[in-house]
Amino acid sequence: MSFEVIPAIDLLAGRCVRLAQGRYDAATVYEEDPAAQAARFAALPIPRLHVVDLDGAKAGRPVNGAAVRAITAAAAGVPVQLGGGVRTLATIERALADGVDRVVLGTVALRDPGLVVQAAARFPGRIAVGIDALDGCVAVEGWTQKSDLPVAELARRFEDAGVAALVHTDIARDGMLEGPNLAATAALAAAVRIPVIVSGGVSSEADLVRAAGCAGIAGAIVGRALYTGALDLGAALARVARAPAAGGAVCC
Repeated sequence: MSFEVIPAIDLLAGRCVRLAQGRYDAATVYEEDPAAQAARFAALPIPRLHVVDLDGAKAGRPVNGAAVRAITAAAAGVPVQLGGGVRTLATIERALADGVDRVVLGTVALRDPGLVVQAAARFPGRIAVGIDALDGCVAVEGWTQKSDLPVAELARRFEDAGVAALVHTDIARDGMLEGPNLAATAALAAAVRIPVIVSGGVSSEADLVRAAGCAGIAGAIVGRALYTGALDLGAALARVARAPAAGGAVCC
């Protein structure tokens, strides 16, 4: 499986924003029309688009449904994975009906792991688990609550559930352009057989090349670096495509 470079669209009040370390009071608006941003990303050979309903993550239910539907329409066939506030089978079904290809379950993975197992069985290949980490432990409810459960322990609960991927986000790195926490993500990938996608902190092509060289890391989500111009998506896709495969490399 080739390494995936996945651009992100975070939705807050219907607009495309980026947070800093998950802080809702530190949101920067980059695009008033998320669908237009989705179309720009989809014009490039991206494997998928990552969308987060930030309002939904905090409210515990989907909030930006209209924006999500507009994004899936504008993405022109590019698979869209959606997270944020999806915590019931009904909301999963609604998201898939709205054109979402893959649903990322976060808070519910901690609160109700049985629902994740049930959803993965009902929708094969279309359920991922989002594991957001703060100091090595799982954070939920839109990153506003930290649990005492280590990241790897949560991941192992879904080892045989058939989930498509784990999305591992180091909250301390998110939106800070300081580089992703590859050591922690690679350690998680070594602990399970599920493909792991790293998120948070990607700031350069070099970050992506390093991630692509880490054993077990299947992809990287990129956000703020694309919006600030620190990273050119087309150039990054081309460079990662030329990068050598991981080949069992260990990241630190």
